[in-house]
Amino acid sequence: MKKLDVVTFGETMVLFNPEQMLPLEYNHRFMKQIGGAESNLAIGLQKLGHTTGWFSKLGDDPFGRYIHQFIRGHGVDTSRCVYTDEAPTGLFFKEKRSPTNISVYYYRKNSAASLLASEDLDEEYIAGAKFLHLTGITPALSESIRMAVFKAIEIAKKHKVKIVFDPNIRLKLWSREEAKPVITEIAEAADIILPGLDEGEIMTGKNTPEEIADQLCLKGDKTIIVKLGEKGAYYQAGSDKGYVDGFPVSQIVDPVGAGDGFAAGVISGMLRNEPISEAVKRGNAVGAIVVGVNGDVEGLPNNEEVEQLIKGAKDNQDVKR
Repeated sequence: MKKLDVVTFGETMVLFNPEQMLPLEYNHRFMKQIGGAESNLAIGLQKLGHTTGWFSKLGDDPFGRYIHQFIRGHGVDTSRCVYTDEAPTGLFFKEKRSPTNISVYYYRKNSAASLLASEDLDEEYIAGAKFLHLTGITPALSESIRMAVFKAIEIAKKHKVKIVFDPNIRLKLWSREEAKPVITEIAEAADIILPGLDEGEIMTGKNTPEEIADQLCLKGDKTIIVKLGEKGAYYQAGSDKGYVDGFPVSQIVDPVGAGDGFAAGVISGMLRNEPISEAVKRGNAVGAIVVGVNGDVEGLPNNEEVEQLIKGAKDNQDVKR
């Protein structure tokens, strides 16, 4: 079996993206795209030159086949995907009133992905990866897929596969009270945690990047990277810690998916054995590029584009000095 750099799984839905910035009830034309944190990550890493695998349970319907073909078309291994005729593929719609005022409406309850269960996992497939990537979205979908997440963690631990966890807390899916114990348990098992500032506060009760990282590190030797949006990120890996500035963005077109791009950049840096500060810089660069393009995956850059942004920023700093 081919060894992959990263394996991930979760729900990807068909996205209907409006062509105009109007309230949703006044939009009549939409672009059909896809969106899902885990597949965004897999495609992002694939475009950066790494090998990835993504799997899910898809509806045996045209939307399920579209998602499968789209992700596979980007070079991601989808060989562990399964189809079901017991539930449909999930959908969601974006509403854009302005570039910074975006709402998302999900139609995913009892979707095909929510039927994924522990018996759908392939232990050898997960065991062969360098990283297992998980998000906090997946365990919120159903009890069966939540158990699959913990089974995947068990497999990764058994085979010494590093676990990357992006909390991605979606309060439209579950309450803070429901989410916190599950997210905390996954975080305790993870080697690398990538919370946003708000997510870190939910997880730890702390409200500064330093305090959040310190609290998350109480449960073992971990790498914590707290995402700070346009300000960049704060990282802590043992005694190595610090802030990494974000990259200036001239125009925000669509901020959705930037966090997934950031995660792809960070993991790419780790796969390249870069110092943690450089891996975070790479994550910041990918995130800055993603927000300038409409769609969850369409703006994910290749490695040349990332290197150009990093080099351009460095050259500007050298000129200012």
